Amino acid sequence: MTKAAMLERIRAAKSDVPATETPQDVVVTRDYLTEDGLAERERLEQFCERVAEYKVTVVQVARADLSAKICEHLAARSIQRLVAPADIPADWLPEDIEVLRDEGGVLDNSAINHSDGVLTGCALGIAQTGTIVLDGGDKQGRRVLTLLPDYHLCVIDKAQVVGLLPEATKALEPAVRAGRPITLVSGPSATSDIELNRVEGVHGPRTLELLVVS
Repeated sequence: MTKAAMLERIRAAKSDVPATETPQDVVVTRDYLTEDGLAERERLEQFCERVAEYKVTVVQVARADLSAKICEHLAARSIQRLVAPADIPADWLPEDIEVLRDEGGVLDNSAINHSDGVLTGCALGIAQTGTIVLDGGDKQGRRVLTLLPDYHLCVIDKAQVVGLLPEATKALEPAVRAGRPITLVSGPSATSDIELNRVEGVHGPRTLELLVVS
């Protein structure tokens, strides 16, 4: 592409911006959808379906069965050393494994990396994209807890599932204003940067499992 052609494309892309106004004066039209209009059950089904498309194991579980289901998933992967945020409920944690609670951020990267996995909650889920969002809030801990272990077991309540990205953005505003990091998770960590060969587990967990409390 020539320089002239490139500049012409840039001018075309900015055609709706008055040349006499500064960017601060331009009124941005936000006529996109801000709600999906789905019933809660439909939204939850869409979320679970789209999360599963990313090679994530998704299981819906009744609240009364959550602790047992967590134990079942951890046992299936022979987890012996589990990283957990400081505020994970005690009844989520099996008694027969070593739990490394990150009380006050005491765990160093080596301890986290050499664990068998991590158990967390999350901030919310986005049905439209099948994305899990972490914001360092309740039951999530520091961002590093979910980046170094090879296995991540995440718990989300059905009430945390929103329909569209604009809803998620609005819900995350308090975390952003507080300066907490936002992590968007769409499936296990993977990249195809090198010769288009897919490699999993490069930037985070190789295996992601999600328990949806419904």
